[in-house]
Amino acid sequence: MIQNIIVVIAVLIAGSILFSKRLRKSKTWRATVTPLASIIGSGFLVAAPLMADNVGDYAIFVMAALIVLAYFVGSAIRFNIRYLEPILAQRNNQSVIHTFSEISQITLTVAYFISVAYYLNLLSAFLLNGMGISSHFTADCITTGILLLIGFLGWIRGLGIFENIEKYAVGVNFAMIGGLLLGLLYFNFNNFLDGEWRLLTHEPNINLNTFRVLLGLLIVVQGFETSRFLGAEYSAELRIKTMKKAQIISGIIYLVFIVLVTELFRNLQGTAGVTGIIQVSGIIALILPVCLTISAVGSQFSAAIADTAGAGGLIGEVSRKRIKIKYAYPLIALVAIAITWAANVYTIICYASRAFALFYAFQCLLAFFVASQSPKNKHRFVRLLLFGFLFILCLMAVIFGLSSEG
Repeated sequence: MIQNIIVVIAVLIAGSILFSKRLRKSKTWRATVTPLASIIGSGFLVAAPLMADNVGDYAIFVMAALIVLAYFVGSAIRFNIRYLEPILAQRNNQSVIHTFSEISQITLTVAYFISVAYYLNLLSAFLLNGMGISSHFTADCITTGILLLIGFLGWIRGLGIFENIEKYAVGVNFAMIGGLLLGLLYFNFNNFLDGEWRLLTHEPNINLNTFRVLLGLLIVVQGFETSRFLGAEYSAELRIKTMKKAQIISGIIYLVFIVLVTELFRNLQGTAGVTGIIQVSGIIALILPVCLTISAVGSQFSAAIADTAGAGGLIGEVSRKRIKIKYAYPLIALVAIAITWAANVYTIICYASRAFALFYAFQCLLAFFVASQSPKNKHRFVRLLLFGFLFILCLMAVIFGLSSEG
């Protein structure tokens, strides 16, 4: 009973803060919450079961490595916000940088196509799990129905009608996460006092395939790149500052979560699937499965809408306005439907990770090109070394990334 009370209190406190007028009117918070919501929405709930199945006791170190990698890739994108964007603004000065930038945008468009399928496949999985149903066919049908609805409404009215859902879904998601973290903290503390607290002693079989699977999990910490495309709303300096803040906050949340959830890995390993955290959260507090299901459905729908809108805007930009955004939405829906029926959720996670890794590789390459044109000094050498290394690492994720189902 006390666990349920703790979770409810945590959710209410977090919700009151997140929905406060002062926070909602803060420009800095709005610029922070866009990449932050995208990062957390990308993989928070699937991180635990995927880590439990693949790396077990080493989850905290693997998550830390993914977060550090994402942060350094974010540094390349922040560098591009400051130094590349002014170059791209000079439309009359076409160069190899402009060409690679356009290729990068096409890559991101494809990545968004896949991520829309990824988010809505997760939504269906979480929804059916909450109803106690396990059926891949039913999940694919639900995903298809939602995609057809989004494509149709986007075509006739645009996606602005979903604006309020997206705005409130972010606050609800963060409030539920606050409840989950406090519930996990109490669960760990209670087990420690009872002498039952212990980390899993199982050491997974770490091999080359494990490394390839980890490269295929980049989607878990993806989302920070959204700051790169908020130039119409926020200044370069604000986007740089808030992207960095979003990555640090999300990194702390992920690390705390993995540390606390490791105690539950014995329940997650091997049987839970991507919705595993929902299934085992009832051990912490009976109210949590319901709370997390609502949060998961809302956050995945919100993320899918955001990426559909992003992909639509990029299609218009890449086609130089030859394709109207209203026609882009049905196209995105049809491609996402094809991906849904062609692959399972694990494969879609890997495809999405590889697509975003390719976009990141282009961003690191662009940062390398721009840095190479700067005056020679110690910063130039360090940047070239860093961006070159990140480019190779992201390229490895594209080539060698593997689905967590093998």
